[in-house]
Amino acid sequence: MINFKEILYYSKLNTEIIGEIIIVKSDMGLKRIEIIEDSFKKFKNNCDLKEITLVESIKECSDVAEQINEYFNGERSQFDLKIDLSGTEFRKRVWEELLKIPYGESRSYSDIAKAIGKDKAVRAIGQANKSNPIPIIIPCHRVIGKNKKLIGYAGNHTDIQEKLLNFEKSNKEYINNRCCRTMKN
Repeated sequence: MINFKEILYYSKLNTEIIGEIIIVKSDMGLKRIEIIEDSFKKFKNNCDLKEITLVESIKECSDVAEQINEYFNGERSQFDLKIDLSGTEFRKRVWEELLKIPYGESRSYSDIAKAIGKDKAVRAIGQANKSNPIPIIIPCHRVIGKNKKLIGYAGNHTDIQEKLLNFEKSNKEYINNRCCRTMKN
């Protein structure tokens, strides 16, 4: 029997707002975005255990890097990328709901639970948010506590969450005006 190793490509990208991130792609699409260096180290070790080959490739990750750069340059509020998403059906439902949160706005964990018809699943929503493999693209940073406090983002890196929310809020008017001008032309 022949065993084929899965190949994943990765590339580092420096952002002005939150520092270095790591993009991970498969041949099927975007697999992960690591915003915390230690998380990438754990992921890398896990790949070794699962016999996944990681190959550094700026070229393979260039489409994602381009759209993330556009996002951080205030030129993009939504992403159009092929995604290779793994997760339970429940988590995928949560992540789909996160994609509906408008740029520059936030929702509570309770709001997300109600939106997917699972009012009492607030903790499970938190776990799904925590396990989101592609932050920024699936905007888990837009989910906050019911009391409007930042809680639990990326292993309690609420400083990153705050930077992303403030960035979007400050660019929201610019993006909206830009979109409206484009539609009128």
